[in-house]
Amino acid sequence: MRRIVIALAAAMAVAATPMAAQAAPCKDAKGKFVKCPAAKPAPKKPCKDAKGKFVKCPK
Repeated sequence: MRRIVIALAAAMAVAATPMAAQAAPCKDAKGKFVKCPAAKPAPKKPCKDAKGKFVKCPK
């Protein structure tokens, strides 16, 4: 029973590590905290109607 609990705790710790790394604040080359750059907007895709044909996009 102990082995299962220890293995489960270890698996949860390993699974949580990438989430913590992604949430870390941005740092510059010297290691100082800086404001993170804004996310790039998604590229615009051509507009299509319900049938899948290309149409003029609304503005």
